[in-house]
Amino acid sequence: MNKKMVGYFTGTDSLWLTTLEAHGFDTLPLSNGYDGHGMNIGLITDRSRISVILTFFHKLIPPMGAEITAKDMLHNTTVYGIPVLAACPEDLIAMAKENVGALPENVELMDPEKMLDRALELLK
Repeated sequence: MNKKMVGYFTGTDSLWLTTLEAHGFDTLPLSNGYDGHGMNIGLITDRSRISVILTFFHKLIPPMGAEITAKDMLHNTTVYGIPVLAACPEDLIAMAKENVGALPENVELMDPEKMLDRALELLK
């Protein structure tokens, strides 16, 4: 049986991950390329079987001086059509979008209270 895979960055709520595992989904730690938490997001391929990625907004921001944008970092998620759910307090979403610049269309910034429900919706 091929279970669906949920990729996640460090700091992702452990209860979300536990709930997803209880629902029968696998989880895979990912790295933004700077934090060394798991598999580098730039190495994702179709064989990675990732169905959705969970993170907090700040993990999508390359460090100052990096010659890469958030859009560059997430390129493979766009190529393979992987939704990226990024937690951001609802009252800060507009400001976050303005400050980060262009994000791929597959990235959804959303209030953390809505993340787990949205992930389960996408995984069904």
